[in-house]
Amino acid sequence: MMRRTLYSLLLALLLPALSSAMDNGLTLNVTTALEDYGLSNNLQDNIVFMGSLTPWLFVPFGDNSELFASLGITGEFINKEWMLVPELLRTTFNIRFGSSSELSLGRLQYQDPVGFIASGLFDGVRYTQDIGVSMLGISAFYTGFLYKGNAIITMTEDDEKNHLLKLDYSDFSNTYFASRRIVAAVDFEHPGLFELVRFRAAIIGQFDFNEDTSFNTQYLAVKALMPFGNFIFDAGGSFGLLQDEGDFQVSFAGEAGVNMFLPTPFQDSLRISAAYSSGVLSDTVTAFVPITTVAQGNIIKAKFSGLSSINLGYTARLMPDLSVSIINSYFILNDMGSYWGIPYGRNGFFLGNEIYAQLVWNPVSDLQLRAGGGVFLPGLGNADPNYPVMWKAELNIVFSVL
Repeated sequence: MMRRTLYSLLLALLLPALSSAMDNGLTLNVTTALEDYGLSNNLQDNIVFMGSLTPWLFVPFGDNSELFASLGITGEFINKEWMLVPELLRTTFNIRFGSSSELSLGRLQYQDPVGFIASGLFDGVRYTQDIGVSMLGISAFYTGFLYKGNAIITMTEDDEKNHLLKLDYSDFSNTYFASRRIVAAVDFEHPGLFELVRFRAAIIGQFDFNEDTSFNTQYLAVKALMPFGNFIFDAGGSFGLLQDEGDFQVSFAGEAGVNMFLPTPFQDSLRISAAYSSGVLSDTVTAFVPITTVAQGNIIKAKFSGLSSINLGYTARLMPDLSVSIINSYFILNDMGSYWGIPYGRNGFFLGNEIYAQLVWNPVSDLQLRAGGGVFLPGLGNADPNYPVMWKAELNIVFSVL
């Protein structure tokens, strides 16, 4: 019944333009988790269930344009309460001009070159142009119509308070939408600079359109990736400018790593990496503030602000349809105030160690199962060593009906 209703909404909007080449489908995504963040001793408080239905529709218009539309209806059981959340997901109209340029409008997927400034869905327009083997992209987005639970825009203290407000249908406009910000970006990508290095760069600007704050940021981001034998080296960073109520400050962040493909019977690899985001260092150099929160860690899900991490990961394909991954991360605070998450104590800079493992099984193309779990150990740091061990175990199933 629900699937029929969702399809009817899409078809009503698109009926005048439907063609025989139209395609559609439905994806079911269910996650069950048991997690303990040290906030409750009651097992029922730690049960999390999320199930979402995503119908999608693809309609071509001739040879040079098409429309893709998708909706999401998610049921969440968190803190012993049920919540139903509707969301417009990726919905784009693409127009190609010859073979070298494309214009996209709607709710688009975007990620900056380094992957920790702005990542996710954004409303707006994006134009891409091939320049020989290189690509130039120009984008303009607005964030105020996004669902805050998935956008995760927490740039200021007011943003953080709004994000933590429970969705209330009696006050929908004030509890559903993300922080109102304009984001503009100019991207450049070269797949083989000097016939060796894949290079990406972007200039990104963010402008505050909220009523009570004025927090604007600009970023210069660069990323390079270079293969060498059985190794792939990568490094990227961002230099940021911040204007908070007229005060001018700078910030920076970066990440570097190496992937090594191992000479074993499995298709496996080892990755070593380190990441750094500035904290408050002086009146001029302040904490790096991303536009969207890209979670650092699978358990603490930290914001990449005033935080460093050292990471060791291993991935292996045990069988054609079965793979496993393990990642161990140690987190370090770069100041005593920028990190807002748990554990709460700030007696030292060493936050603790997290280890997380995941098994992925794809028995058929339209079915995927993920089982994962891990622990975060505050006792291996000095920031809050007496905080309880944090842990999570989860199972995710994704089923597609074409």
